[in-house]
Amino acid sequence: MSATDKSMAGAMAMQNGDLMTTPSPVGNTTASREAKGARRNLRREGPGARIWRVLVWGAMIFFLVNVGLMIATVTMNSVATRWFGTPLPESFTLHWYAQAWNDFQLANVLWVTFEVVGAVVLLSIALGVPAAYALARAQFPGKRIAMLVFLLPLMVPPVTYGIPMATVLYKIGLGGTLSGVILANLVPSLPFVILVMTPFIEQIDPNLEAAARIFGANTLKYFRYVLLPLLVPGMLAAGLLVLVRTIGMFELTFFTAGPDTQTLVVALYYAVFSTGVRAPQSIDAMAMIYMAITLLWVLIALQFVSPTQLVSRVKEAPKGE
Repeated sequence: MSATDKSMAGAMAMQNGDLMTTPSPVGNTTASREAKGARRNLRREGPGARIWRVLVWGAMIFFLVNVGLMIATVTMNSVATRWFGTPLPESFTLHWYAQAWNDFQLANVLWVTFEVVGAVVLLSIALGVPAAYALARAQFPGKRIAMLVFLLPLMVPPVTYGIPMATVLYKIGLGGTLSGVILANLVPSLPFVILVMTPFIEQIDPNLEAAARIFGANTLKYFRYVLLPLLVPGMLAAGLLVLVRTIGMFELTFFTAGPDTQTLVVALYYAVFSTGVRAPQSIDAMAMIYMAITLLWVLIALQFVSPTQLVSRVKEAPKGE
């Protein structure tokens, strides 16, 4: 057989699948080497490291079990008729939820909570996004100091500035009003939006604005058709996180709320510590309502926000660009 015939036969065999190729053993060798290295590291691990690992895992499991048991106890008591000295209640009922709804005027409390949370989220986004855009794009002396001033309400405990702020609000007539509660909750929420949106905006290419200007777009059109669609995911993430944070904000709301402007968390506090005889089952039912609402919003927020990617690290551009 000539060389030409051999090459033609080889080509036909490859087309028909007659030639088989053997897989390279490099991948299997690498995997086995990594497995051997992991087993070797485990053998080298001393008893101290193993004890430390057992202690850490034991502490985590102990903490989670205690939290789970506390939640289970409150849940069980909120639907129990009588529960004295027995592993389980004698019978179950939803009467305490109806009683808590009427006794604590939860319809009005939930409406006030909705108003406060909605206003805080909208104002935080409306004021925080432009501030974050300015901090992300502008370069000026003292930029880090300005950023630090913006973020101070997040780093300082709310009690330290909540009492003086409440004193000022009461002096100017806003204490105990819905506007005062919204302004108080806006103080830590606005820096939170700036913290989330600044690195998000830094990832947007500034050349997009130049390209939009070249094609004749003014500031309004650039914001509406170019910048806003890019900012919507970050704004949604920041808004959901501010919403969850505002629902659970106790100190600032407690200092500035009046009898008719209490949010759910403040109303729960007054229900527990106010004078008078109240059934513990109804208080636990109110606590379950609060926990269910908060957990619902947390789950919704986690669908759009990854806690590990809340603030992304932005790489600095090389010099000369």
